[in-house]
Amino acid sequence: MKRLVLFILFAFAAAVQAQQPVMPKSWEEPLPSGAMSDDYPLTADSQRNDGVPVGKILNFPFEGSKIFPNTKRNISVYVPAQYKADKPACVYAALDGLGFNAPVVFDNLIHKGELPVIIGIGTSSGDVPSATGENPRHNRSFEFDGLSDNLGRFLIEEIFPFVEQQKTPDGLPIKLSKDPNDRCTGGGSTGGIGAFTLAWERPDQFRRVFSAIGTFVCMRGGDRYPVLVRKTEPKPLRIFLQDSSHDQWLGGPEVGDWWISNVAVNRALEFSGYDVKHAWGTGPHSGAQAAQVFPDAMRFLWKDYPNPVKAQTDKTLNVFLKQILKPEQDWVPVAELQPKLNQRLAVDKDGNITCEDINVIKDTLPNGNYYTVDSDKGTLYLVKKDSTKIQQGENLKRPGGVAITPDGLWLAVIESGSHFGTSYQIKSDDTLEAGQRYYWFHVPDEDDELGTGDCCFDEHGRLYVATRFGVSVLDRNGRTRAILPSPVRGGQASVSSVRFGGKNFDELYIITDDKVFKRQMNIKGSPVFRGKVKLPNWGAG
Repeated sequence: MKRLVLFILFAFAAAVQAQQPVMPKSWEEPLPSGAMSDDYPLTADSQRNDGVPVGKILNFPFEGSKIFPNTKRNISVYVPAQYKADKPACVYAALDGLGFNAPVVFDNLIHKGELPVIIGIGTSSGDVPSATGENPRHNRSFEFDGLSDNLGRFLIEEIFPFVEQQKTPDGLPIKLSKDPNDRCTGGGSTGGIGAFTLAWERPDQFRRVFSAIGTFVCMRGGDRYPVLVRKTEPKPLRIFLQDSSHDQWLGGPEVGDWWISNVAVNRALEFSGYDVKHAWGTGPHSGAQAAQVFPDAMRFLWKDYPNPVKAQTDKTLNVFLKQILKPEQDWVPVAELQPKLNQRLAVDKDGNITCEDINVIKDTLPNGNYYTVDSDKGTLYLVKKDSTKIQQGENLKRPGGVAITPDGLWLAVIESGSHFGTSYQIKSDDTLEAGQRYYWFHVPDEDDELGTGDCCFDEHGRLYVATRFGVSVLDRNGRTRAILPSPVRGGQASVSSVRFGGKNFDELYIITDDKVFKRQMNIKGSPVFRGKVKLPNWGAG
């Protein structure tokens, strides 16, 4: 009997282990279930067809990068037979090379008129040779899994110009379009998340993304994407995702659930209103299904070309973004500044905005008292209108912004040398107590610090903070709920100052990349120097 019980227990355990876990449904269709299968035969679009002109493939070594120093790699360039060099061609930027039978697919679909003339550029990851020539330092994860614009800059500033220095076998110059609407990215696994990052970080350069079995896990922070996509104002991107329910590289389950991470990214993109499609299968960490769906993915990504891919901010389900943004209103340039340190925006009681070289960071109460910080010493002071100076806080990490809530009850102090801000209770005599590291911010992968931390409140008590990510918008419980990227360099420029202004205080002004921009908002600012206001009730959340 004991042996029988043990046998039943082992059999039950084995059955449970073999079962496909029950997964939540996507918003459009049930997720796949059942036994693992990697049987995904190629369609006719991925095979040589009679009468279809065949493009050329060129191969080049590349080294001498300044962005990824000391690396060596290979570049493959596909040039379709229809390319005549009479105008710049569209671009498919592929990571790890021209996978998924891309040259054959492009031959067939360009021939049928379903794709524009596309030049494919396959970029392998770099290796840094060792002193002995053995065991090089492989840069693949470093270059492709990282959440920064380094990979984008590498292609834009180094690889594309290098390719344009080459000629086709027929002696034609290679001309690549610089229009982001004419550029698509693609890759699998680490190359899959890399393809997404190229467009996410630089939507001013890439607008279409094919990501297969992407490693949206914690290799180098890719697990943050589902949240960042939900919080960030939608970007002008169109995305096709592919993954399988048994996707899991055997060497890396500790970094996260690869399958669920792709589902999470897809759900985040749907939540935020992106034009996104997916193909879910039951295979392992394999490119078989990706190769099968690649032709249809390209049709989707290039549908209605040359109509531009646009941001669909009106379709986001982010409540914060819907409450604060006005439909169809974008950033408008106001002025260009001479490069200086400590340039900040200032606003008067009539909403007039000026830009000043401000050495004193402060916010003022209606009675003339104000709070200020010494960034170098990390201290916070209350300065009375008779110039009496009283220390109120210390050991702050380079405080860079102070703002009083519209009801005059709380003071926010943003610590630019960290990713936190501190909240203080304002007592009846304007002294402070109950200081608490209350505000939490996202920080870009390449930065250890928040940015200037300049800040202001809107009429409902939301906090707007200038950061390296753009403008972070926090709720009254100290949580980042929305991110408005900078309008410069695809959002890659830091925002150094932020203020509400305009006649009705419903325009948001920022300084970014030594330029001033403004944006019509659906909410008003409420600086406390205009008089305290009663804030609406707010729950614990």
